[in-house]
Amino acid sequence: MEAGFKYFYDTLIEHLETYSGEYEAFIDYGPVLFKVLCNLLNSDVDTSLRLPICGAIAYYVTPEDIIPENIYGPYGYVDDIYLSAYVLNMVAEKQGFEFIQEVSPVEDIEGVISECESKSRELLNDEEIKSIIDYIGL
Repeated sequence: MEAGFKYFYDTLIEHLETYSGEYEAFIDYGPVLFKVLCNLLNSDVDTSLRLPICGAIAYYVTPEDIIPENIYGPYGYVDDIYLSAYVLNMVAEKQGFEFIQEVSPVEDIEGVISECESKSRELLNDEEIKSIIDYIGL
């Protein structure tokens, strides 16, 4: 009997598919950002960016991050989304948004990253942002 494994991306979508609330508009981008980060590892991304990308991916699966999902529910993805946008902006600075767009499942990844960074910054205070960045060692 074969075990049925799910991609973490699918698990993220399941966690968020029934969420309809104040942060729904950008929380739903969490799985997209996760997928883009994973896809970047299978691309010709600059080697200096691989560690931050891996850190952002690992942050999604860490159960006790700065805003844990098991305590805060979907709101707990705000920090994951912020970190993803932060790292994807690092990639864009070095290789451009066009490079990211090539591995993105959405049409306007630059707009998605911008919206996610902006909305998450509205919800996070400076101390939380510093803690998120420090958590993965950036």
